[in-house]
Amino acid sequence: MNTKPKSPDPVIDEIREIRRQISSKCGHDPVQLAAYYQEIQKQYADRLIGTSPQADQPAA
Repeated sequence: MNTKPKSPDPVIDEIREIRRQISSKCGHDPVQLAAYYQEIQKQYADRLIGTSPQADQPAA
């Protein structure tokens, strides 16, 4: 088992801090968080990469 602490990663730390801030703005409510992220997804839909039609179909 690896008990050595992970090296600090400033990028990951920044992402986690931003996520904490967003969660705080939503009152740490999962329903409000989901609504927030869905609104962001709509706002930036042109920047998102969709899945291929094949990936959406269940395996035979």
